[in-house]
Amino acid sequence: MAEVTFTVSEFIEVCNQSLDYSFPGIIVEGEVASFKVNQGKWVFFDLKEGDSTVSCFMVLSQLTSAIADGMKIRVRATPKLTRWGRFSLTVRQVMPVGEGSIKKNFELLKKKLTAEGLFDPARKRPLPEHFTRIGVISSVDAAGYIDFLKILDNRWGGLEVKTINTQVQGLAAPEQIIRAIQYFNEKSNVEIIAILRGGGSATDLAAFNDEQLARTIASSKIPIITGIGHEIDESLADLAADIRASTPSNAAERLTPDRIAISYQVKQRLSDAKHIIIERIDHLHQDNSQTIMQLKQEIIRKIDLQSQSLKETQRILASLNPEAVLHRGYAILNSKSTVYQTGDVVKITTFSQNLTVEVKDVQNRKN
Repeated sequence: MAEVTFTVSEFIEVCNQSLDYSFPGIIVEGEVASFKVNQGKWVFFDLKEGDSTVSCFMVLSQLTSAIADGMKIRVRATPKLTRWGRFSLTVRQVMPVGEGSIKKNFELLKKKLTAEGLFDPARKRPLPEHFTRIGVISSVDAAGYIDFLKILDNRWGGLEVKTINTQVQGLAAPEQIIRAIQYFNEKSNVEIIAILRGGGSATDLAAFNDEQLARTIASSKIPIITGIGHEIDESLADLAADIRASTPSNAAERLTPDRIAISYQVKQRLSDAKHIIIERIDHLHQDNSQTIMQLKQEIIRKIDLQSQSLKETQRILASLNPEAVLHRGYAILNSKSTVYQTGDVVKITTFSQNLTVEVKDVQNRKN
């Protein structure tokens, strides 16, 4: 076989073509060493394992995890031969591995994002009280997702659930969840977004400590509730969400009222209202009875007063009655004149008789 002569640039290009063909994308795990950022744009570090070392390069804007020397990480990268003849990995994504590294990444990013106000309680929104459409981001095969749907239906039912199936662990999970959030915000009419993932190890839940994912959650126009891991687990996604539920099941409970409890409350309120109405009717009846009694007494009092007044009037009228005067021995002189002369005929009425008499004698009483 004839030997082929390459220029240096040609050789590098052929090597990179071979690497691209053989290793279009690889995941490498190791310990970070010599980490540094140049010009605020480029990230350089080494990945070590024992005596073995490989150089790594990436764009700073793609670094969504906080890494430092000594941390164990997993990178998705493409192997390259640089024009300076140095072999390195061009890294596209980084994720801490191991409880210690994951915890350190979480603490560093939490401090950074807290300082920016990303987790400020004042920016969090309450979930709508009444909603009919909910968007769910989860692995549809996960037990947590199945429990969420079951509890959602048992407690209330009638909700329209739109689900986007994503990975919920591993290097691909953050990007898939981010795209799902963006889809719900831009192309759907859901009123709430729920991000769900059941329990797991720190490595399993590491995807939810991705910086870009936290920023996407915080910037969502639609309120987001998270139900990730167990109650003791805390992630950047939880801190950025409007509401954090302790588990997927708890998220379903937080989103929906219990219709059995609501039914009981309604019945109890109706019963209380019935008792209140009956009591008010009784009070009104008592008040009306008292009012009627008072009116009756007032009417009787007025009748008594009128009766007494009438009796007094009757007494006065009786005393002025001519018959009463006649009864006392007086007589009534019926005449048009008050001056009489001897021989005049006069009619006189007594109590028991009517008399016609002639005047025999006249004597004046007054001069």
